[in-house]
Amino acid sequence: MKKIPLLIISFFMFSSIVNASYVLIDKDTNRVLLCNNKDEKKLIASITKVMTAYIVIKNVKNLNDEITLTKDHINSHGSMIYLSDGEKLKVIDLLYGLLLRSGNDAATALAIYTSGSIDEFVKLMNYEAKNIGMLNTHFENPTGLDDENTKNISTAYDMAILTSKAMENKDFRKIFKTKKYKCKSNIKSFSWTNKNKTLFMDKHINGGKTGYTKKSKRTLITSYKRDNINLIMVTLNHSDDFNFHVNSYKNIINSYNKYLIINKNNLNIEDTYYKKKYNVKFYTNDNYHLLLKNNEFKNISIIYTLFKNKNIRNNSVVGYLTVYSRNKPIHEDNIYISVK
Repeated sequence: MKKIPLLIISFFMFSSIVNASYVLIDKDTNRVLLCNNKDEKKLIASITKVMTAYIVIKNVKNLNDEITLTKDHINSHGSMIYLSDGEKLKVIDLLYGLLLRSGNDAATALAIYTSGSIDEFVKLMNYEAKNIGMLNTHFENPTGLDDENTKNISTAYDMAILTSKAMENKDFRKIFKTKKYKCKSNIKSFSWTNKNKTLFMDKHINGGKTGYTKKSKRTLITSYKRDNINLIMVTLNHSDDFNFHVNSYKNIINSYNKYLIINKNNLNIEDTYYKKKYNVKFYTNDNYHLLLKNNEFKNISIIYTLFKNKNIRNNSVVGYLTVYSRNKPIHEDNIYISVK
């Protein structure tokens, strides 16, 4: 067998990374920790189904509702879970088929059941995209198929923001991390193994969705949890995405530590106005943490701004704080007052 020169192999690996779009974010703050072409608009293939699942879970009141499938529900092609006309299956089961096996028939059935038609469901997809700040995204179908007439365009960063939002829902998180799932319809049994191989490569990876078409090439979303660190990574058109995700998470864990920047019950505020008149305590609603490299901590600063209010009420807003990194604002929160 003819050997391929090492130089050519190295160039291929390098070019696959250069052409790829990717982003790795801290899920708790949506801060970008690693990226390349993160805002480049590309076809996203079946990672579209993260939005599909998010819309269904948000709009269907009872995920145990049973759907009687029709030809319209299962009219699709490509990656399938092979549903049949007249088959009955629960919404929750279809969601597992959607995210674990990337069933385009499951996506079509769920979209029609949720909104009455594909067109109405796509309207919901684009509304939600705009609502959560996906500025460079446009959906035309719930599957991710990029046929002549329809295609879904997004960016690595937008899809990371979507995943961060979707993972606020416990039902989504549970499905997203599932490795294997079994269920039954009225006519047959299903047994699915998640296509996301990273779930089996690193025990800290706790979710993900794969995608592929000839036009988009490989697309992948994964999530990672280790101790109190939560990360999300998205790659578009990366030829070795599984290994790239696993290794990128390891590099971040080895390079970053999590620091408590704002202690919600212990704000270090110099105040000569309120404390002169009252016995008060300042607080915020939440702690604020940052993943930082050791040499980055010195670049973090906090500015507290208080309003002078003569008629204060207990637990009212009396100002705000801003966290800066290298003199750029990265976080803002209200300051509340507790009058003892």
